[in-house]
Amino acid sequence: MSEKINNPLTKYYDGKFEKQVQEAPAIQGKMQPVPDCGEESYSGSDKLAGRKALVTGGDSGIGRAAAIAFAKEGADVAINYLPFEEEDAQEVKAVIEKAGRKAVLIPGDLKDETFARQLVHEAAKELGGLDTLVLNAGMQQAVKDIKELTTQQIQDTFTTNIISMYWTVQEALDYLPAGGSIITTTSIQSAEPSAHLLDYAATKGAITSFSKGLAAQLSEKGIRVNTVAPGPIWTPLQISGGQPQSAIPEFGQKELMRRAGQPVELAPVYVFLASDEASYVTGQVYSVTGGSFFA
Repeated sequence: MSEKINNPLTKYYDGKFEKQVQEAPAIQGKMQPVPDCGEESYSGSDKLAGRKALVTGGDSGIGRAAAIAFAKEGADVAINYLPFEEEDAQEVKAVIEKAGRKAVLIPGDLKDETFARQLVHEAAKELGGLDTLVLNAGMQQAVKDIKELTTQQIQDTFTTNIISMYWTVQEALDYLPAGGSIITTTSIQSAEPSAHLLDYAATKGAITSFSKGLAAQLSEKGIRVNTVAPGPIWTPLQISGGQPQSAIPEFGQKELMRRAGQPVELAPVYVFLASDEASYVTGQVYSVTGGSFFA
């Protein structure tokens, strides 16, 4: 029997979102509608059997979708998240274990260099090794006027989004074998920055450059590095200060797909980039934007 073909315009929620506010970091389970991260909708086929992956920001949104997909593809997964997000993290743990894989929860703040470095060693110890690193954790807070953008927010955004990547990669190289994969999360904001996301967009531009340069540096080790560039994806970042509340109802409506994306729609890209099927893919930007052109 052939697989059912779905209309991408209506495959996932295609309506307008209600205005809703949570303080950052937001809890995904309290969003309306709750984002689809593949808890029920993603089916695996052992593409990552036996792999051992660490996913930062793995409790919700895109990181959650990647972690769930990895487990359903046969990988054991460690996720990092902020302590306040324990409720979401426990949900991910349950899904991973239901898939028959090991779940390791490591809460902590990546702005703390000591923790960011120790995170990698703890994940490798608990998983019995490490071959896949997904650097997805991010901070996004909208500020309309650059005069109101504080030094503290700029520092926090840069440390969370890009500086912590240096720390984790430096430690991960003690474990990643030839054939290992590093996947970062950049954004369409890297190419099309929004006026109210100056700090966030700048970090995403840095992530794109970091990923391409790191790919060149690690190619001789047989370690691939790629980055994924999401467009407007329905995640907790959006309703916890990442977008002005006035923009929430129209979020994603201007894309060619006429809707926001769901985190699960990025999961196959992370799976592909982590798998042996991507053995000739490194230094690339994979955009999942609903139609926005990444250049």
